Amino acid sequence: MRTSSALQQFVRSLDTNRDLRLLDLGGANAANIQFMTQLGTRLYSEDFFATLEDCFGDGDYYENQRDPARVDSFLIQTFSEQRGPFDGALVWDCLQFLRPSLLDKTIDHLHRILEPGAHMLAYFYADDRAQTIPQYDFKIHDEHSILVAQKAEMPPGQAFSNRNIERLFEDFASTKFFLSRDNMREVLVRR
Repeated sequence: MRTSSALQQFVRSLDTNRDLRLLDLGGANAANIQFMTQLGTRLYSEDFFATLEDCFGDGDYYENQRDPARVDSFLIQTFSEQRGPFDGALVWDCLQFLRPSLLDKTIDHLHRILEPGAHMLAYFYADDRAQTIPQYDFKIHDEHSILVAQKAEMPPGQAFSNRNIERLFEDFASTKFFLSRDNMREVLVRR
């Protein structure tokens, strides 16, 4: 279990006095569904990693992300049912396993389906020189902490310095970084 200041700020950003719609790209899990529905929000889950595996998993994972037909299939499968608008998104560590061109398209889709002022919570592995990075499963324990379990280990799609992350979200209103003691950068992005 780890403390998450970014999660705490994400939860505080939610206006629980109205009916909210949130997107969780980590796939459906009981802990996240229970926590978010107790806040009075509707949580829409998309298993981003399963779709990545289905679309790009056979052969060279990152080379397959250059194939326009596979990219279109991935974007349709991931976002066609998730039309929004959403009042927030739990992106977790999903973005760090995408090649730059697919990453840009994914960010464009997230920008399009999020309401202005909505927040997005993302995590990035902080060691820019790592040859492989862990892929995690995130389960919300409470407003301040999450349970993090490693599912796999893969090469990153690219290195993510703070400056690269800021550029990635340059069309958003703000990007806020949170310090942590481990190798994860917590990032809260406001649309």
